Amino acid sequence: MSITVECTTRPEGSKPRALRRSGMIPANLYGHKGVESISLVLNAKSVDLILKQAIINKTELELKITDISWNVTAIIKEVQTHPCKEQPYHLSFFAYTKC
Repeated sequence: MSITVECTTRPEGSKPRALRRSGMIPANLYGHKGVESISLVLNAKSVDLILKQAIINKTELELKITDISWNVTAIIKEVQTHPCKEQPYHLSFFAYTKC
């Protein structure tokens, strides 16, 4: 089962706290072109749906980065949550190629 996630690149100089107030969750995609990483932004409602369906480090996700017209297969590597509210705070994805 593969889950499709639409996201955009994070604007340069944007503050994570301001993004969260506007209903967006910051994220990073590691493993892009080897050692590079990409800063991303996802809709908070879609993050909640993803976390209900996906298993961390196991479920394959199809990330569609709309700004640069690029698709990649990735897994959720880490989910950071707010210590009191227990809401997602930041996501880390890891891109990989299938053998």
